[in-house]
Amino acid sequence: MIELSPLIGTDIPTLTINTVDESRMKTMAALLRDPYPVHWDHEANKQIGIGNKVINQGPLNLSYIANMLIYWQGPTCIKRLKAKFLKPVFGGDTVIAGGKVLEILDDASSLVNCDIWLSRDQQTVVSGVAEIIITRK
Repeated sequence: MIELSPLIGTDIPTLTINTVDESRMKTMAALLRDPYPVHWDHEANKQIGIGNKVINQGPLNLSYIANMLIYWQGPTCIKRLKAKFLKPVFGGDTVIAGGKVLEILDDASSLVNCDIWLSRDQQTVVSGVAEIIITRK
């Protein structure tokens, strides 16, 4: 059995998405049956005053964080994930998912609480907390 307390304060390895892909946004809008044009229609976005970029869907932004956690501790590590969407992510943006271990919730079940975030240009665009089951090695 590993001792979890040394993990407090540990940075979770980041995941960088070099380019938020607009074609994936359009596909996700179709899959979600999301008719809101901000995710795929540049011209509509100009008309409502948000410029020439399309906005990434929240579930895609959250998936970047989930993937970071899975790369770190494996496909069954996420017990709970709560997030706030603070700012939009646009097509073509570079975003970085990151996190830090905050506390040990249950040493016997290897459960830790983590601060998680997604940032763009050093600004947090999604923030939250995650309960993660640490893989015992």
